[in-house]
Amino acid sequence: MNIMDFNVKKLAADAGTFLSRAVQFTEEKLGQAEKTELDAHLENLLSKAECTKIWTEKIMKQTEVLLQPNPNARIEEFVYEKLDRKAPSRINNPELLGQYMIDAGTEFGPGTAYGNALIKCGETQKRIGTADRELIQTSALNFLTPLRNFIEGDYKTIAKERKLLQNKRLDLDAAKTRLKKAKAAETRASQLNSARLEGDNIMVNFSYMLNFLHVKWLKIWAEEVTKSEQELRITQSEFDRQAEITRLLLEGISSTHAHHLRCLNDFVEAQMTYYAQCYQYMLDLQKQLGSFPSNYCNNNQTSVAPAPSASSNVIGSSALTSTSGLVITSPSNLIDLKECSGSRKARVLYDYDAANSSELSLLADEVITVFSVVGMDSDWLMGERGNQKGRVPITYLELLN
Repeated sequence: MNIMDFNVKKLAADAGTFLSRAVQFTEEKLGQAEKTELDAHLENLLSKAECTKIWTEKIMKQTEVLLQPNPNARIEEFVYEKLDRKAPSRINNPELLGQYMIDAGTEFGPGTAYGNALIKCGETQKRIGTADRELIQTSALNFLTPLRNFIEGDYKTIAKERKLLQNKRLDLDAAKTRLKKAKAAETRASQLNSARLEGDNIMVNFSYMLNFLHVKWLKIWAEEVTKSEQELRITQSEFDRQAEITRLLLEGISSTHAHHLRCLNDFVEAQMTYYAQCYQYMLDLQKQLGSFPSNYCNNNQTSVAPAPSASSNVIGSSALTSTSGLVITSPSNLIDLKECSGSRKARVLYDYDAANSSELSLLADEVITVFSVVGMDSDWLMGERGNQKGRVPITYLELLN
């Protein structure tokens, strides 16, 4: 029975506190009550924390999209994570493409030009898929996890303490309002007590009784002054204590930024490793494809690979040979072109944009003068057009007789 009484009293007290806060909040919104403002430093910390939370969520979500573009796969991973179970391993897009290429090359025949090239491309795609998997795992561990821990851990604690601070402020302002009303009632009671009524008619007596009841009611308010002052001191102390706790938590946002900066560096390093691996894999693939004879006969037909595009020049001059070893003139003609001692005329097979000032841009079907230079890379010649001179890739040229 005592426990029940205690629970009822506590429930009633909580309901009264909630109602008091609701009334105070409503009156503040209507401009009918004063509001205690937080100090500028604390307001600035709150703004900084909210800004950090918003942008951290956006960066985290977009990074997840970057690492896993498939929304269904992201949802599946999220469900498995909430169930505290490991998501089943699935083949990624580069690995799937690589497997298709290998199967196709095997079907066409590893001894054929196209089949062999498909197998080599497929193996490279599978290596890229493995590197992509490593990028996702490393980024999730070193970058996404710390961001998620902040959103789901540290910021939730800050939000909880911030809400508690809001409630303490409402309690403080409600106590200020009650004290103000109690003092006003005490003043009014003093004024009515000092007023004397004269006369002996019924209206005077009735008015006296009403004033008497009014005075008694005002005295009840007046008795609340001491209680309200004590309540104000308590609420002020609780508000100051909660403001200090909230301030200490918010000042930790600077440490959070420093931690996230280290995580960002780890993410950049993981991307650098991934792209360096992909570049090296593709560079090795170019060399392998470039070593193939350019003309293959299969069932009395000549198979010629498509011409390289100028977009292959983006990576760098060392990667400009592309798969063009598959498409140019016969090997003997290339040897003649490289080993000729003097200058020769050559026709440009494809458009080429110079990657830097040491190279010469080319237009398809134009004729230029070429010659070799001692010590130059075997994949390049010096080209000359009027007073313009620069390096040109040998696989973009056809030697003229």
